[in-house]
Amino acid sequence: MTRLHLNTLSSRLTAALLITALSSASYAADVQDADTSEQQATATEMTNKRIISVVDSNNGIVAIANDTPILKSQLLSAIATAQAQIEASGQPAPNPQRLQNEVLNSLILRELQLDMINRAGIRANADAVDQSLANIAQSQGMSSLTELQQTLDARRPGSYAALRAQVAEEEALKILQQSQVASRVHITEQDIDAFLASPEANRLQTAEYHTVHIRIPFSDDFSRITDSEKQAAIQIAEQTQNLLRNTDDAEFVLEQLSNGIAKDYATPIQGGDMGYHEAAGLPTDIANQITQLQSGEVTQPQVTPAGIDVVKLIDIRNIDNMVIPQWKVRHILIQNDELHSDALVEQRINDLYEQLRHDADFAALAATYSDDPGSAGRGGSLDWVAQGQMVPEFEQMMLQTPVGDFSTPFKTQFGWHILKVEATRDKDVSETVKRNLAHEALFQRLAPQAQEDWLQELRANAFVQVFD
Repeated sequence: MTRLHLNTLSSRLTAALLITALSSASYAADVQDADTSEQQATATEMTNKRIISVVDSNNGIVAIANDTPILKSQLLSAIATAQAQIEASGQPAPNPQRLQNEVLNSLILRELQLDMINRAGIRANADAVDQSLANIAQSQGMSSLTELQQTLDARRPGSYAALRAQVAEEEALKILQQSQVASRVHITEQDIDAFLASPEANRLQTAEYHTVHIRIPFSDDFSRITDSEKQAAIQIAEQTQNLLRNTDDAEFVLEQLSNGIAKDYATPIQGGDMGYHEAAGLPTDIANQITQLQSGEVTQPQVTPAGIDVVKLIDIRNIDNMVIPQWKVRHILIQNDELHSDALVEQRINDLYEQLRHDADFAALAATYSDDPGSAGRGGSLDWVAQGQMVPEFEQMMLQTPVGDFSTPFKTQFGWHILKVEATRDKDVSETVKRNLAHEALFQRLAPQAQEDWLQELRANAFVQVFD
């Protein structure tokens, strides 16, 4: 069944991905031109001193995964990135040899998964890639993808293209991993019933948190900024914490910081009122903090590779009793393709609209002409739809169309539509929400082992050679 749901594939990529992508871009450029390797050598100088067995090797290849070589420079770059992330998180540094082995294993598994992606023809959704890049741009204090592209390419030509390719790879990897893990995790309705009857069900996340989130961003990766900038960022974070203890007004806090202690700070302070959201919508470290807070309390400053985060919990609301409005909707979809231009498609949808204006039967037209195979056989019925399920253009038209009436033609990323609202209702979805949360809790419990089993199976069935 084809639905016009928004892409729910997770696309929250941290600044660590930006660092990794830039490292990958640098690595690729260094392979093409050995004379440009000075920046790469500087970034990995400390790593070179520690990983003696790799550096002393005369072989530029450290491993082969199926037909794909993994180069020494690639390994060193990945180790440097991992060390920077560990330092930024405040975790103790692992044994250098252990770190090298773990990073190399991750690179091998990544190449094996990319090989599967290529053979299966898996492609990342362009909208998901754009959204991930937009998140990266926002995390770096940029307002658009154009600004991100200009900034990266000014630093090093081709960097934006390398980042986009890296993000597309990450999104494709998510698709592969989710499909592989989902096929190995089997949760029955009886499993959900047993979970809901257990004491563990009391810990289900059935609350939404209203927060103010302020970020003091770094001008570069945490491992490369100066000690003075680190200290300045910490002082601003402490001031932010004090301000948030006394107000819920994010704009006031940002104004006070920009006119005061952060006036001469290199990068604009980011943040705002985030409204109500589930804790799962936040990075794990911050989510773990806010779930322990009472309303009105503020988290401790949280250092990440991208900056220092300070979050205030304003309110918690229980969603055990969730009643939401729903719309019963039909639609007709006419899609563009290689044989039909947008102008021709628009003409076809307008012809159908004229027939509706002359009392043609909506369901009959949808069954005959709609290009949505999932709904055409049901006379264009999408059944009951809630806010947030459909793409914005569709939802906006649905909300403004009176019950019993049909819309004017409108365009989305899928093509041209006409929709009809047949009824509205308020639906208690509390039980559905609880069962979905129980399913997610069970999945999260079983998924790590399923993924580990799959990765071990993937490596066992592949040709892998590691050179000393």
